[in-house]
Amino acid sequence: MTKQGDLSGRVILVTGAAKRIGRGIALRLAEEGARVAIHYQRSESEARRTAVECGGAELFRANLESVPEISRMFGEVEARLGRLDGLVNNAARFTRFDPLEITEKDWDFIHSVNLKAVFFCCQNGARLMKKTGGGRIVNLSSLGGIRPWAEHAHYCASKAGVIMLTRALSKAFAPEITVNSVAPGVIPFNEIDERGKKMIEATPARRGGTPAEIADAVVYFLKASNFVTGQTLAIDGGLSQR
Repeated sequence: MTKQGDLSGRVILVTGAAKRIGRGIALRLAEEGARVAIHYQRSESEARRTAVECGGAELFRANLESVPEISRMFGEVEARLGRLDGLVNNAARFTRFDPLEITEKDWDFIHSVNLKAVFFCCQNGARLMKKTGGGRIVNLSSLGGIRPWAEHAHYCASKAGVIMLTRALSKAFAPEITVNSVAPGVIPFNEIDERGKKMIEATPARRGGTPAEIADAVVYFLKASNFVTGQTLAIDGGLSQR
C-alpha cells in the first residue's frame, strides 16, 4: 500500500465503470493518480472511451452473474497489473415491479449482480489485497437500501443486503482491509420520470446529485485510515432524513 491519503499508483478496480456513476468514479480516480482497472460487460464502446479518458486504463470484461467469471477477472487483474489495492463495487441493476408480480427470474436478475456478485468480488478482491498487505473496498449501496420503496422490494432488499454485507466483511477483513459503503440518492442522467421528480422535490438540497459527488465519497473511503470501516455514507442531499 502507498501512504495513507495518497492514491498515486494504487491499482483500483471499478465494476460497471463504462457509464454513469461508475464512469465518474473511474475518471476521478485517474485524476487522483490511481491505476484504474475498468470492468464492463456489454458496454464495450463506452468502456473503451472511459479507459482513454482515464489515460489508458486497463479493461476487464466479465459477466458478474457468473462466479467463475468473477474469479477469472480478478486473476487477470493480478496477472496484468500485479496487485490490487482498492475495489469499488459499483455495478448494479434496477427494475420496478409490483411485489405481487415479481417472479423468481425478476428476483434473481437483481440479486445475482446487486448482492451475490458484490460478495464474490469482495472475496476475490480481499484475497488479492492480503497478498500485498491490505487494501480498501467500497460498495455502492443505495438510498433504497435505507428507505423502503413499495415498487422496488427486490431492489431494496438487495441494497440493504449490501449494507449489512459491508458491515459483516468490515469485521471479517479487519484490520488490513477496510470495507465501507456509499449510498447514492437521486442521481439524474437523462429525463427522469414523475416519481424521480417528486423525490428531488422532497430532497432538502432541492436538487439531484452528480457522479462527481458520489466519487468524492468513494475517494474519501479509499484514502481513509483503517479506523474508518463498516460505515455507510448516504450522499443523497438529506433525503434519507425525511
